[in-house]
Amino acid sequence: MTKKATLYGLPGGQIVKSVVLMARGIRHEKAIYVLAIGASALFGGLTVLLSRVLGWLTDSTLLPILAGTKPAAAVWAGAGVLFAVVVALALSIAGRRIFAAMGVFALQARHREVLSAKLVELPPQWHRQYSTGRLLSNVSSDAEAATAVYNPLPYALGVVIMLGISAYALFSVDVWLAWAAMAIIPLMIAANVVFQKYMTPAVTRAQELRGEVAEVAHESFEGATLVKAMATADTEQDRFTAKTQELRHANVRVGVVRAMFDPIIEALPNVGSLAVLLVGVFRAAQGHLGPGDIVGAAYLLSLLAVPVRSFGWVLADLPRSVIGFDRVATVADTQNTIVPGQEAELVPHTGPLGVQFDKVAYAVVEDDAEIEILRDVSFNVAPGQVVALMGKTGSGKTTAVSLLARLLDPTSGAVTVGDQDVKVLSRAALSRDVVMVAQSAFIFDDSVRANITLESPGVTPSQFSDAQVWQALELAQIANHVRGLEGQLEAKLGEAGSNLSGGQRQRLAIARALVRSPRLLILDDATSALDPEVEQAILGGLRSILDTTVIMVAYRAASAKMADQVVFLSDGEIVAAGTHEQLLKTSAQYAELALAYERQTSDRELAERERAQEDA
Repeated sequence: MTKKATLYGLPGGQIVKSVVLMARGIRHEKAIYVLAIGASALFGGLTVLLSRVLGWLTDSTLLPILAGTKPAAAVWAGAGVLFAVVVALALSIAGRRIFAAMGVFALQARHREVLSAKLVELPPQWHRQYSTGRLLSNVSSDAEAATAVYNPLPYALGVVIMLGISAYALFSVDVWLAWAAMAIIPLMIAANVVFQKYMTPAVTRAQELRGEVAEVAHESFEGATLVKAMATADTEQDRFTAKTQELRHANVRVGVVRAMFDPIIEALPNVGSLAVLLVGVFRAAQGHLGPGDIVGAAYLLSLLAVPVRSFGWVLADLPRSVIGFDRVATVADTQNTIVPGQEAELVPHTGPLGVQFDKVAYAVVEDDAEIEILRDVSFNVAPGQVVALMGKTGSGKTTAVSLLARLLDPTSGAVTVGDQDVKVLSRAALSRDVVMVAQSAFIFDDSVRANITLESPGVTPSQFSDAQVWQALELAQIANHVRGLEGQLEAKLGEAGSNLSGGQRQRLAIARALVRSPRLLILDDATSALDPEVEQAILGGLRSILDTTVIMVAYRAASAKMADQVVFLSDGEIVAAGTHEQLLKTSAQYAELALAYERQTSDRELAERERAQEDA
């Protein structure tokens, strides 16, 4: 099964896309669909056989019994043959449905695996272009829509074989009778051409709205606290209701188109049966057909009524599947602009890593205008040093550390870790020794251990012992809290760490990084929710215990004091560098910022003490 998708989308116009989509799915799950189509073909053959058996029983058994030329007991022999055919027919139906369902679910799983691999691979700036609701819709409803056609497809393909056998059987009985039965096929093709014209835009809009509804719902759930705090529940409800009403109208539109199309598909086989009866009676009156021939042909066409409708089911599902597949392919075919290198090892192989920014620039394009985020940034970090990046909001601090972790690539210049440009390193090599902790700490709905190790028990082998996990928790100043939880390392943390405070989530994220013993640790404002005392304890522990280089985005003067070097950024440029004490003396901008941070920290601590006293 292919994990990476290249040219995942469908070529050509709507008709070509439809054919390619069906062929591609069958090719990907060849064994399953061979069995499904085989069972459907067996069903078709047995259906024709059943009609011939009925015709044979009519002429050889029923009519002679009614005429008194054959004993009534003779009917049991015919009934035995009929029963055997019916049992085989039932087994073929069960086989077709089971294998068709297996194929559908296998293809859905494939789409979701491709999407999952691609979403993990794509850089953060791509994710910022799309809402979480839209991406959830791609993985769920679009993946399901893309495979909708594969459920009736084996049936329809089996019916093709069935129609071939039926045509042979009818032509062997009477040419005119056969042509009367086959007349419905061009009528069905014409009906489908008209159906596709109206169905495609209706389904396209409905699929788009499913993603938009998921987006609004996700925003409401994620912002539940804000909605309650701002008393905007009614506004959010109105927004969601308006979007669901749009989806409702779009689905009704799809339903109306199908409601107009389905009766035509339902009626055409019945029209064919009527034509066969009329032609059959006429031909029988001329002496060309017997009663058994007419009964067999009419029964065959009545049996074909439901199978022939399977073409209608396929044709009805095709527009939705093509559109769903196109939406899946939009993500799957996205090219990653950050291509991992091939070097599997960082040099030097052991010890803390040095860092060098050499004339680094980074810019983004918005509305056809280039916006510079970093300009000519150059600085060195010696192995084992602690370096603080300071600056006002929007000065480029997070962009700089994102370049270091290779979440972004510089527009120009080079970022070196150890002795190598980060661009030549494989993703595994970089993530093994360079670990970044973001300000927003994500916690999985899993145990403490799983959140720290990022391992799934029974799925991935454990690389970390309990002692290593506890040591990381101790360094992150969260061990005592974990010991107080029921189950300790096995305690469940709830979705997004809902039973933890912001500071506790940040400390767990820091422990997640520390357990890996990184040679370069990047803290992107990762201690912003911590008390100053806790932050100092964590940073002090890092210096005394771990043999690592630390680069941190800081906003507290106390953090800057602990750093060997402070790099002060303003509007994407380095305006000063040195120790905290040196910058206080030499940079008025830095001194002003440090004072503002101190005042902000003091005000927050005072507010927290007042809240604690009120709670007491």
